[in-house]
Amino acid sequence: MTESRDPVAQIAEALARLRGLGRFGGPPWAGRSPWDVQSRGGHHHGGPEHRGHGGPFAGPPHGGPLGRGVARLRLLEELARAGGPQTVGALAEALGVDQPRASRLVQAAVQMGLARREADPSDARRTLVALTDQGRAIVDRSRGARSDAVSRALDGFSADERAQLASLLTRLADAWPR
Repeated sequence: MTESRDPVAQIAEALARLRGLGRFGGPPWAGRSPWDVQSRGGHHHGGPEHRGHGGPFAGPPHGGPLGRGVARLRLLEELARAGGPQTVGALAEALGVDQPRASRLVQAAVQMGLARREADPSDARRTLVALTDQGRAIVDRSRGARSDAVSRALDGFSADERAQLASLLTRLADAWPR
């Protein structure tokens, strides 16, 4: 991460990374975006007690376009962050989930046209997962909503305070135990 990046983008990215580590409740924008349908303050575990509690954009009992919870969005964000196709094992590790869970997330994203499977050019026995244009559009919208929320929250901060917060949050996200 370069220091020349926009502090708002750095802060939004660090907060998303921290959220993805599963040790915090939901951020202010959770449950407000059609792409992030998890209810604020917790994790969705898929039980019937969670049906219909995904926020205003959750839609039917199975959630919005990505299903219930933030896990599928995190998958798409990880594919975008990685900058290229990834193995299911690498995605599982990056997301902090087991391989069967990562496989289910990938399968759902592939069925929705948000990701695609492709052969690994270096090893035809392995399959890689890549983001589709539709998946990229969802990541871009999510990042925009997150950046807008951070920007509004930083209205009272000076440029120096924004830069310092960006640096400190990035360091925290980098150092957070996995």
